[in-house]
Amino acid sequence: MTNRPSQNDGEFGYIYVSTVKDEAPDMNQTFVTELTKKSEDLSRWYTDVILKAELADYWMIHGFQVVRPYGYALWENIQSRLDARFKATGHRNAYFPLLLPGSLLEKEAEHVAGFAPEVAWVTAAGSEELTERLAIRPTSEAIFGTMYAKWIQSWRDLPLLLNQWCSVLRWEKATRFFLRTTEFLWQEGHTAHRTDEEARDETMRMLEIYRDFVENDLAIPVIPGQKSEAEKFAGAEATYTIEALMPDGQALQSATSHFLGQNFARAFDITFQDQDGVRKNVWTTSWGLSWRIIGALIMTHGDDSGLIFPPKVAPIQVVVIPIPGKAGDEQAVRDAVENARRSLAGQFRVEVDLSDRTPGWKYSEWELRGVPLRVEIGPRDVRNSQAVLVRRDHREKIPVPLANLASGVQDTLDRVQTSLFQRAKAFLESRVARAESLADFQRILKEEPGFIVAHWCGSAECEAAIKAQTGATIRCLPFREPREAGVCIIDGKPSEKRALFARAY
Repeated sequence: MTNRPSQNDGEFGYIYVSTVKDEAPDMNQTFVTELTKKSEDLSRWYTDVILKAELADYWMIHGFQVVRPYGYALWENIQSRLDARFKATGHRNAYFPLLLPGSLLEKEAEHVAGFAPEVAWVTAAGSEELTERLAIRPTSEAIFGTMYAKWIQSWRDLPLLLNQWCSVLRWEKATRFFLRTTEFLWQEGHTAHRTDEEARDETMRMLEIYRDFVENDLAIPVIPGQKSEAEKFAGAEATYTIEALMPDGQALQSATSHFLGQNFARAFDITFQDQDGVRKNVWTTSWGLSWRIIGALIMTHGDDSGLIFPPKVAPIQVVVIPIPGKAGDEQAVRDAVENARRSLAGQFRVEVDLSDRTPGWKYSEWELRGVPLRVEIGPRDVRNSQAVLVRRDHREKIPVPLANLASGVQDTLDRVQTSLFQRAKAFLESRVARAESLADFQRILKEEPGFIVAHWCGSAECEAAIKAQTGATIRCLPFREPREAGVCIIDGKPSEKRALFARAY
């Protein structure tokens, strides 16, 4: 008898269920027949595809997940490509401790209030009670701030541009694979600057890095903008975001960049002697992207057959599948497949499926796993000195001479990457509506949910009223939205600009 977690409409809980070994699924069955259709039930499909494609699995504690090698390879590709952008702009990686004294976390009052319900505490070591409880980092502004106060003494020490890749812990109640987990992996950048202008420039530079990465590498279109006061990061002067739209019409905050002003500098006494000899507080920023972007990637591109990964971050970009023929053809096919592998290795992340499964089973499995390109080689292809490329996004078949296989693969992967972005962008644009009244707003949410652009007067009361009446929140004040005179859809007061609303994950 073993214990395994049950599924509860995509929720990320853990319930003990007794099973016996002979209840294990028959691996000769076609995977796709066991997969909920995305078009019928996105929530169930999302959980199914993560489990069946072996991205992640349940752990024994609510809200925690085990990331399997295939899922971690995806995260590593995301990490390496984003990290390269950070380093190209002068940022360096460091690592800071997991635990911090409770008294340290409490130094910045607004920050503490924002995270207090989610903080987990360590109160004992072995059998001994600790004299001061220790917080498991929910974010690291207090930790960085403490060390920056020690390291920064002069204007010559600025700017200080550091980033760390780590895990943080926030005790979530409603959890779901990747999208909202109690522990999650992310990167968090923290920078200190001599002037207000430098810090503001850094905040916007990092937001643009996120936008460029998410759109060009992950093929997910986003809308950048500024968060409202109610939605900004605790302790920040201003928070900026990139917002994506999922197939069910709900928004997903994909990355944020915060201008912290001098709030944390004052709280942690981060000062420097400027060129004029006067001691001043630094200006700081923080910015982050977590593995919830994997959830966005899964939902944005996948289909009824499983995952579809953009080639730039796919754990496996190309799978080569030999097609058996008559007796006597095996060696020629095997040789052609090996030559194909050699021509692609080093340029692409390539896998050759030499298992004894049928070609149809292999097609289903690798489609489930989201590999963007399949290379088929059979006896007829050997005779014609060609391979057949099959795109995962729409299954177009493209004959390519074996002599030009690598260039044909590169060209096709580029077209898949572009096509995925264009398809997702067309969806997003089709689901941005403008509402002129609360009645319009409610009708749109009911008939075709997505982003709604509507006038808002700027008051916290109206923002709370919209949320209470519709379940939608202000995702951001979009940069692309021009100033425009209008009236708030709640109280009819003058409004100078429209806000972007949606229900959200």
